Amino acid sequence: MTSVNSDTRSGYLLESDCSLDDFVRIVEQTTDLGDYPFAESIVQNVVNYDCDRLRAECANPDTRRAVQAELNKAFLDGPGIVVFSRAFADTSVVDAVTVAFNAMIAEQNAAGINAGDHYAKPGDNDRVWNALEKLAVIAPDEFVAYYANDILSMASSAWLGPGFTYTSQVNVVNPGGAAQKPHRDYHLGFMTIEEAAEFPAHVHHLSAALTLQGAVAHCDMPVESGPTMYLPHAQKYLYGYLAWWRPEFRDYFEKNYVQLPLKKGDAVFFNPALFHAAGTNRTTDIKRMANLLQINSPLGKCLEAIDHERMCNAVYPSLLKFKASGAPARDVDNAVGSCANGYAFPTNLDRDRPLNGLTNDSQLDVVRRAVAEEWSAEKLAGELRDYAYRRLTHGELTS
Repeated sequence: MTSVNSDTRSGYLLESDCSLDDFVRIVEQTTDLGDYPFAESIVQNVVNYDCDRLRAECANPDTRRAVQAELNKAFLDGPGIVVFSRAFADTSVVDAVTVAFNAMIAEQNAAGINAGDHYAKPGDNDRVWNALEKLAVIAPDEFVAYYANDILSMASSAWLGPGFTYTSQVNVVNPGGAAQKPHRDYHLGFMTIEEAAEFPAHVHHLSAALTLQGAVAHCDMPVESGPTMYLPHAQKYLYGYLAWWRPEFRDYFEKNYVQLPLKKGDAVFFNPALFHAAGTNRTTDIKRMANLLQINSPLGKCLEAIDHERMCNAVYPSLLKFKASGAPARDVDNAVGSCANGYAFPTNLDRDRPLNGLTNDSQLDVVRRAVAEEWSAEKLAGELRDYAYRRLTHGELTS
């Protein structure tokens, strides 16, 4: 990390301390090819790897570990983004999965399902949520051939270690689809400034270590088709989860982003704290399809399996009794927080899409509202049952 962040590793971050000057000093660093001996080139400050070479190099376990160490450095202290040219040496594997993805989109459209998202207005894009599970069920042979790709696994484990979990969302930006606003990604990137500021500074460091973002190009993506825009080195600005909302930071991004054309079968991986945004598709004939990969750390899980719904229903009458006794509101809320799940994810984004914001309510929000409005126990039980139902996977819904 640069010294700009050196005195903020404890305590809390304030939006008022966001400094564009500090940010500019970080992002205007130059990426040096000499720091990345396994890389092929530096293009617009981004590290580019030739996967034909990497596949040969990584046949040696010691070299593979050295490559992963280099990738980790690129994600953490380098530009935060790497491109893997020819990640899929055989693009027929990509084509076969594209056929399956298009079938999913056609099925959604025929059913009148608007599978858009909070990043694009309806019609600008076609989105398939939980494409990972759907592909495994619909086209298992193609799934195996696709996710057997060692470049994907090597990059993911370089940042997250072993035992990582894929999620996948297909995004097709249609001709004329408008650019996104610059942003950071999950976890803190899905929160408002006020919500993110509630987390201490060390969590702002930690959030980016819990996921890795990736994308596989399922078609050729010239710049005019609007491939993702990036601001290399921006992941190193500690205040970034507060700053990306601010107009001066967005203006700087719009004037200084880089945009790399991709070929079908290329892959991009980047630190989720990197400032980025999908570009405008200015073509009339390219449906820009990418398989967006969000790879998740195995460490962000509880030690024990807990049935929060059962707990909430069991203690709800006692919560109302505790409130009626005159207990301080904070104490009541502390008790609610001990039994309700405070995070809106994971969820089934086909059934529980946050179209009106970055996230939907958490279970904790539901129970808080119940206590505040003094719902009946039956009403809370019904709301919690509906909440859980919206989060069931497609397999659970059909079993």
